Amino acid sequence: QVQLEESGGGLVQAGGSLRLSCTTSRRTLSSYAMGWFRQAPGKEREFVAAINWSGGSTYYADSVKGRFTISRDNAKNTVYLQMNSLKFEDTAVYYCAARPFVAATRIADYDYWGQGTQVTVSS
Repeated sequence: QVQLEESGGGLVQAGGSLRLSCTTSRRTLSSYAMGWFRQAPGKEREFVAAINWSGGSTYYADSVKGRFTISRDNAKNTVYLQMNSLKFEDTAVYYCAARPFVAATRIADYDYWGQGTQVTVSS
């Protein structure tokens, strides 16, 4: 069982930045691919970004490409989502998720999920 915990959410003005973190205290994340997803009010959860177990491959939704960066520090057992040039439409609860080794973009491909962290972008 992998228990994930997100942090770093908050309220930010449009154009600002936030960095989300995802970690686990019980197991190492080094053998897991990690994904970030988000769910806005009244909308379905959607893919944001993913990174494979080594950090050598990353994937992004078109809506965040060029603004968001996913990275990982396996020594710190932490995955990050750096969010720049935030827009009002980025407002959502952001979730991190884990699956073995290979990154994926589908919700159903992930085995473990965190509880989410709220990101609110004011216009």
